[in-house]
Amino acid sequence: MPKIAIVGATTWGITLGTILATKGLEVGLWARTKREATKIGKIRPTSERFPGVNFPPQLSITDSLSEALKNARAVVLVVPSQTMRENITSVKNYLTASTLVISAAKGLELGTNKRMTQVIADVIDSRFHHNICVISGPNLYKEVLRGLPAATVVAAKDEKVAKKAQRLLNTTNFCVYTNTDVTGVELGGALKNIIALGAGIADGLGYGDNTKAAFITRGLTEITALGVALGASPLTFSGLAGLGDLVATCASPLSRNHFVGVELTRGRSLEEIIGSMDGTAEGVSTTSAAWELAQELNLEMPITEKVYNVLYNGLDPKQAAAELMTAETKHELTGRKWKLFAFLKRRKGS
Repeated sequence: MPKIAIVGATTWGITLGTILATKGLEVGLWARTKREATKIGKIRPTSERFPGVNFPPQLSITDSLSEALKNARAVVLVVPSQTMRENITSVKNYLTASTLVISAAKGLELGTNKRMTQVIADVIDSRFHHNICVISGPNLYKEVLRGLPAATVVAAKDEKVAKKAQRLLNTTNFCVYTNTDVTGVELGGALKNIIALGAGIADGLGYGDNTKAAFITRGLTEITALGVALGASPLTFSGLAGLGDLVATCASPLSRNHFVGVELTRGRSLEEIIGSMDGTAEGVSTTSAAWELAQELNLEMPITEKVYNVLYNGLDPKQAAAELMTAETKHELTGRKWKLFAFLKRRKGS
């Protein structure tokens, strides 16, 4: 059977490694240190983070990058977005012309505001750029580990490459669809975390389902506007990597970003919340990067702006919510520099 290398001993990295090994694939999971590799290997089914999990024999956990990547047909990078550049730099010399390079990180790089596939392309040999993919969707790891049905999207610029990745990643209960809109799939996965922070704030303030439904819908329109401005198809945001991931992340208590939003309404500082968490809430850094992109594009993104001010400028969450509710209302598909109507006009005239 083919071999897949997982770079990143995150909860999602361990989850992907487990379900793919259960499928029968040989999986090498790379942990940064021997101590970390040993700790993961000792996880028991009674673990709070991984309840009911038995690692299949096809899954090997190692602190040797060369061992994890040896003979791998695909490398899946499941790392925090702010460490992607460092990790792909470590991996690049092990790649071949046939190795799929799959990003499973949902964030934007601070400083450059680049998507993860752009970061990967910066680092690896240009001959291998056609093998870059991204996987994203409504995939809460505990549910996937339990074998509950889930779906996701793998995107590559070349549909043949996307289908190749699909065949490797698809399992009985983990349905993988394909797409060629890499920009849209990536931005959907990254930007929905901003909206999830806001949804957590709404829940923490005790607002109801009407509020949350309105917030999710307005958030989807807002992130679609940014996506279109950056070259994505608006249709992608109505799919699994857009609306699907947005709903799961905004509605589930399993979401780290939703958790951060709730805790902010309880008076805890952002530093305290992040310090108490096991894992990364990608929406915190993504909010900063998306806000900067909006400024560069002169794009109206009211939810992103309010979340940014809560996170970085000390705006009270309750005041932020009130300001959003009292904002000027207009047609729901219009906003400064939004190109959504332009897209609809092009389709009508075609």
